Amino acid sequence: MATHRIFTTPFASVYPLYVQKAQRKNRTKDEVDRVICWLTGYSPAQLQQQIDTGASFDAFFAQAPALHPNTALIKGVVCGVRVEAVEDPLMQKIRWLDKLIDELAKGKAMEKILR
Repeated sequence: MATHRIFTTPFASVYPLYVQKAQRKNRTKDEVDRVICWLTGYSPAQLQQQIDTGASFDAFFAQAPALHPNTALIKGVVCGVRVEAVEDPLMQKIRWLDKLIDELAKGKAMEKILR
């Protein structure tokens, strides 16, 4: 089976899009970083290092210190796909991140996003 293109895409190329999406809805880069760090266990410095090194999504999630234990509570639809039904583990992690950024951009309270 072919590897999905997003797996080899550098995280650093998508990260600015996450920030722009949030900023268009009056959210901040710091809030985006907080959401990403909550999900992955990266510290802000480690997150910046991943961005600076150009790690792929595959490497970004493979090197994550620890996924948050409440990831199972991330539910809903992103781009027409129900995140809890995604079978590929890496794709599910990417969809979780997309869902959290969507919730941030939609103005959801940070306490609700960070389950």
